[in-house]
Amino acid sequence: MFHLRTCAAKLRPLTASQTVKTFSQNKPAAIRTFQQIRCYSAPVAAEPFLSGTSSNYVEEMYCAWLENPKSVHKSWDIFFRNTNAGAPPGTAYQSPLSLSRSSLATVARAQSLVEAQPNVDKLVEDHLAVQSLIRAYQIRGHHVAQLDPLGILDADLDSSVPADIISSTDKLDLAVFKERLRMLTVGGFYGLDESDLDKVFHLPTTTFIGGQESALPLREIIRRLEMAYCQHIGVEFMFINDLEQCQWIRQKFETPGIMQFTNEEKRTLLARLVRSTRFEEFLQRKWSSEKRFGLEGCEVLIPALKTIIDKSSENGVDYVIMGMPHRGRLNVLANVIRKELEQIFCQFDSKLEAADEGSGDMKYHLGMYHRRINRVTDRNITLSLVANPSHLEAADPVVMGKTKAEQFYCGDTEGKKVMSILLHGDAAFAGQGIVYETFHLSDLPSYTTHGTVHVVVNNQIGFTTDPRMARSSPYPTDVARVVNAPIFHVNSDDPEAVMYVCKVAAEWRSTFHKDVVVDLVCYRRNGHNEMDEPMFTQPLMYKQIRKQKPVLQKYAELLVSQGVVNQPEYEEEISKYDKICEEAFTRSKDEKILHIKHWLDSPWPGFFTLDGQPRSMSCPSTGLEEDDLAHIGNVASSVPVDNFTIHGGLSRILKTRKELVTNRTVDWALAEYMAFGSLLKEGIHVRLSGQDVERGTFSHRHHVLHDQNVDKRTCIPMNHLWPNQAPYTVCNSSLSEYGVLGFELGFAMASPNALVLWEAQFGDFNNMAQCIIDQFICPGQAKWVRQNGIVLLLPHGMEGMGPEHSSARPERFLQMCNDDPDVLPDLQEDNFDINQLYDCNWIVVNCSTPGNFFHVLRRQILLPFRKPLIVFTPKSLLRHPEARTSFDEMLPGTHFQRVIPEDGPAAQDPNNVKRLLFCTGKVYYDLTRERKARGMAEQVAITRIEQLSPFPFDLLLKEAQKYPNAELAWCQEEHKNQGYYDYVKPRLRTTIDRAKPVWYAGRDPAAAPATGNKKTHLTELQRFLDTAFDLDAFKKFS
Repeated sequence: MFHLRTCAAKLRPLTASQTVKTFSQNKPAAIRTFQQIRCYSAPVAAEPFLSGTSSNYVEEMYCAWLENPKSVHKSWDIFFRNTNAGAPPGTAYQSPLSLSRSSLATVARAQSLVEAQPNVDKLVEDHLAVQSLIRAYQIRGHHVAQLDPLGILDADLDSSVPADIISSTDKLDLAVFKERLRMLTVGGFYGLDESDLDKVFHLPTTTFIGGQESALPLREIIRRLEMAYCQHIGVEFMFINDLEQCQWIRQKFETPGIMQFTNEEKRTLLARLVRSTRFEEFLQRKWSSEKRFGLEGCEVLIPALKTIIDKSSENGVDYVIMGMPHRGRLNVLANVIRKELEQIFCQFDSKLEAADEGSGDMKYHLGMYHRRINRVTDRNITLSLVANPSHLEAADPVVMGKTKAEQFYCGDTEGKKVMSILLHGDAAFAGQGIVYETFHLSDLPSYTTHGTVHVVVNNQIGFTTDPRMARSSPYPTDVARVVNAPIFHVNSDDPEAVMYVCKVAAEWRSTFHKDVVVDLVCYRRNGHNEMDEPMFTQPLMYKQIRKQKPVLQKYAELLVSQGVVNQPEYEEEISKYDKICEEAFTRSKDEKILHIKHWLDSPWPGFFTLDGQPRSMSCPSTGLEEDDLAHIGNVASSVPVDNFTIHGGLSRILKTRKELVTNRTVDWALAEYMAFGSLLKEGIHVRLSGQDVERGTFSHRHHVLHDQNVDKRTCIPMNHLWPNQAPYTVCNSSLSEYGVLGFELGFAMASPNALVLWEAQFGDFNNMAQCIIDQFICPGQAKWVRQNGIVLLLPHGMEGMGPEHSSARPERFLQMCNDDPDVLPDLQEDNFDINQLYDCNWIVVNCSTPGNFFHVLRRQILLPFRKPLIVFTPKSLLRHPEARTSFDEMLPGTHFQRVIPEDGPAAQDPNNVKRLLFCTGKVYYDLTRERKARGMAEQVAITRIEQLSPFPFDLLLKEAQKYPNAELAWCQEEHKNQGYYDYVKPRLRTTIDRAKPVWYAGRDPAAAPATGNKKTHLTELQRFLDTAFDLDAFKKFS
């Protein structure tokens, strides 16, 4: 019965005295929870039939009555109705009817009592309606918030007001309100009336609009909801499935008077706006005809970023890594990172000479690294802005990876010390798939950075494209909803609202360590760049923009009117910054040479000399002591933890490994294990990432063992090698290439003392990450003087498995190598091979032996500099019985072999050799098998080029000279227009001074990388093998 009485007691209309009493209660604004409150209006003893023996029966009757009042006797119906109506003790029960006049009178009295009581059903409905109304504002209030500073476009691209919100952009004009209230009443949505506006309602626990009050008149409820959700801030958060997080956000935005700023904070905000605005105006005055992708129309971005950094610093963060597109980058460099102004201004000098350390990049693509004191918190803060290409969102995963690495190296497992801020444009944020891929990594254990603050500079236009043509979603930020990131839309012409939102965003990240989005709804005062004419395509928008008063002027006038500053103080702040700019401009004229290294976003202190050069130009042996090889091999073939049950098939694999170690031999998986394990002993962190890398696509690696009896119990033997070894990270990635490769590239940027590898599930999957390869990995050092030692493992080989998983597209990587095919370098210079590596933009190898794979991985770290390494890895060779290497080829004194020369009978009598075949990778084993079958071991020599780029001119010249009577031919299993032929042929010709032709033996040109028919595959294979060993095959072309 307490259910009924509690309901009646709680919903009974409040008297005036009760209202005053309720309003005066001191109620803490904290997260509240539902509690079951028993509130009886009369003792149980007042109803004589309510005893311990009958209460269960009565409760059953009550439940039946709740479902259907007609299902119980009329007397019970009257009793329950009277109880609901709040009948005094002893009067709710009415005895059964008799035929006497007194009984009829009793029934009449009971009926009048029911009719006289308040309509509790109406009270319940009204309170539920009010709760629904509050929830409607929380869910959809942002749709009617006044977000567009121009006042011409709805931020959500929808001009209609949601049907369940009693709101308007006219700030609740009474006539508008009455009309909407009438529509909702007629439609039966809420059932409220105009007379309900002054009725007091209890507030639910899911709102904080009451502050210290637990009940409010409906009119005040609506006003406060309007103030919280329908002004210059629009909050999207009700899709979040965590009650604590929703309550936290409600409290931040609903609590009355919470958005207050001191006069000092307002003056700081004004000063930051002055710097942001006057910087752009200074550039416009000095270089009016130069592209600079200015920030005009969103000058509030600078104080916004500084607020996020200030609040994060206050919460313990001491390193902030940022990524952004080109719009506003110079302003961020100057006023957030605090790059010297003269270094920025000299970039505009057309007579500035380029330094010789690279090709450079545009000034609005460059990055920066700077450590300084945060003036607000008086704490050290390191700021890094990552260099970015014109591919607007491409830097997102790179920033995430660098952030993860910095957290890893400083032991910041919760993201309390290192964080990232990503800036986006509205069109790119909605249109670029890499944004989703980056969000998708945000909560994965091996990729999470424990929350990123995303700031969208929402110009409401993309170059010339109207947002209504650029996205299908209401907002450009809707992609963030997939990870339950709250989204704060804010009118950028309200600087104080922007600052408050940024403060809340930083607090959210610090509290929950999850992503958050700040959507700065602004405009772009100029065209896409300063030379562009926007009136061609957006005439109405730009007519309004021409009339728009700049935000600095608006805010200055507001503060002057409030008495926070006076006009002379404001003008003095402007002249002070203008003077700073002028003085820096004068100093910039003394700069004669552009040094790109001054713009480095990821310095490696101690790795290079002070002037950025390698400490040596030599590479030590990459071999290991046999004891180390044996120890790593033994751990790799065992389970180093107790009571751990592995799969029976895996037991056989480990047994095979053990036999290999006993026989002093390694296969591909064991060679990789030994390379990784030896580097871990030397304190080098190894991180292997990609799709299914823990087991390996081809079930060869098995670096993570799974207990067959205990869910999620795993073991990584690699982390049990040495007492004080570096940690080994191996992680299956999400099904993403673009995002994950970008992430690993960023991770590799942070430190040169780590081997970071990304393995494609199949080599051709690298084309999904082509942007990272083309814009960062290939030209990164040339553009930004930023070395990177990332390793790409790309499974490659024609195995008859169809066109999709055969080719890693080596021709693309080779085409982008920066060596000249027509110039023979000086082969006599000291350390020729190391100098070649230092000058190249990346290293491309296709190893044919496990031992050489072992050496090239170790060489990657032992080199005195860092270059990206592209490795075309095998598939069938993983288990090929001939693809084995003896320990003898991995001992101290051994090195990576750039070329593996012929060592069979042909090498014993080189004058008798009729043909010298050059090849790379797996096809070598097809060639040796065919040569043996034809008995041509003395007539045909086979030389393997293991390192394709930089091209081993010196070693191949020796090979060509060794066989003076031999024809030269290149043999590959790829099609002629693919693979290595177009890269190798001109370089071989240069090597031999074009003395002989270089013939081709391989598949014919084709559009697809491989056939999908097994028989055709074998026919093609035999055909080019026939060509390779037919000594008359090329005579008709001579």
